Amino acid sequence: MASTTPFDEMNNADGTVREPYLILQEWLKEQPPQALSLMSADAESLFRRLGITFAVYGSNEGSEKLIPFDIIPRIISAMEWRKLSKGIEQRVRALNAFLHDIYHRQEILKAGRVPEKLILNNSAFCPEMMGLDPARGVYSHIIGVDIVRVGPDDFYVLEDNLRTPSGVSYMLENREAMLQLAPELFQRYKVAAVESYAETLRRTMESVAPANSSGSPNLVVLTPGIHNSAYFEHSFLADQMGAELCEGQDLFVENGKVYMRTTTGPERVDVIYRRIDDDFLDPLTFRPDSMLGVPGLFDAYRAGNVTLVNAPGTGIADDKAVYTYVPEIIEFYLGEKALLKNVPTYNCTDDDERAYVLEHLEELVVKEVHGSGGYGMLVGPASTKAMREEFRKKILARPDNYIVQPTLALSTCPTFVDRGIAPRHVDLRPYVLVGDDVRITPGGLTRVALKKGSLVVNSSQGGGTKDTWVLEE
Repeated sequence: MASTTPFDEMNNADGTVREPYLILQEWLKEQPPQALSLMSADAESLFRRLGITFAVYGSNEGSEKLIPFDIIPRIISAMEWRKLSKGIEQRVRALNAFLHDIYHRQEILKAGRVPEKLILNNSAFCPEMMGLDPARGVYSHIIGVDIVRVGPDDFYVLEDNLRTPSGVSYMLENREAMLQLAPELFQRYKVAAVESYAETLRRTMESVAPANSSGSPNLVVLTPGIHNSAYFEHSFLADQMGAELCEGQDLFVENGKVYMRTTTGPERVDVIYRRIDDDFLDPLTFRPDSMLGVPGLFDAYRAGNVTLVNAPGTGIADDKAVYTYVPEIIEFYLGEKALLKNVPTYNCTDDDERAYVLEHLEELVVKEVHGSGGYGMLVGPASTKAMREEFRKKILARPDNYIVQPTLALSTCPTFVDRGIAPRHVDLRPYVLVGDDVRITPGGLTRVALKKGSLVVNSSQGGGTKDTWVLEE
């Protein structure tokens, strides 16, 4: 593991500026005293006007919040990005191969490389997917890989998001905002474009359309509706792709095919980018009380008459307990060593590891296996005795429900805060599209912990976002 002093992405230990940031440093020096504050205020009113908000569950301040946007971009060199994207592509190919195997011959379980009970007793495993062959053999078409940096060459994967990774609309809107706010900075750097994401998403979805669809495939985005925390993103992506935004009641199944209700009569639907959890997709196959899904949808999918992006059951590959086996998974299917490292992880079902964890809770991070959004976790160094006691009981009651990791010294980037420019911890979620090919958008969403010393970057926990610049050769 790297040292506990956070790696500063802008400055070397001797105080000199790292190469990717040299031009930015010059630009920052040229800005008059109030310029950054004005830019920050402009960014906020821009996002407010666009309505880029996310819903906060259980908040007393009204349900809609603006995600704070930091105007100082994070910069990644072409060489760093090449290394990262190779590792990401390797991971994504292996995880799709794993999903195919798990829902077919289960060779990796027979070989004892991944414990059978971890998969078959897992709530994310979808028995209904057994033997089903999705278009082009792709299970997870849209993936967000969460990466943290702890040194000049040390990148770790924190988690894989293969179900419904969110946040891509912020990546696109952050870039749009920066192009408006600092056009002169783009003239000094050669920054790889991210604007074609929606077009690439459309091409990816068309490439996995059912074989029997005629003409140009009809694509829809299926949303749970306006009360969902990511509704802005659902409508944004549908709009950008030129696809229809639908709720469950807008679709119906007839003769094994899916149709959309329109003012001019039913229209066949070929590919559905669904932002609804597996359980709610189809009340005839999954939860009978679901009002969000489409009755008969899964049978139409099983018959090969519609493609679901991402496939049901992909959650088994981003389960936090399965995460610990990803280096094994890469080796098993690709015959290669993992290019990107996992964070060392303690398994609480092992007596010795659990004993170590319970003794060192104040220095570790505890995560629920199915938790997300920064909820259901304990950050040891920032916890109280009462919080640690509560988690001690939870781990003893359900050791299989938690994974535990050391506290990583996440890298820092210069960030504009109340008192000027200061280093703040960041992570990165690059977005990958898998269809007829694997396409990775250069950069991704950088999330930043705005509180001094905080390592929690989730927007639901007070984090913000930055534009991520990947420099071209």
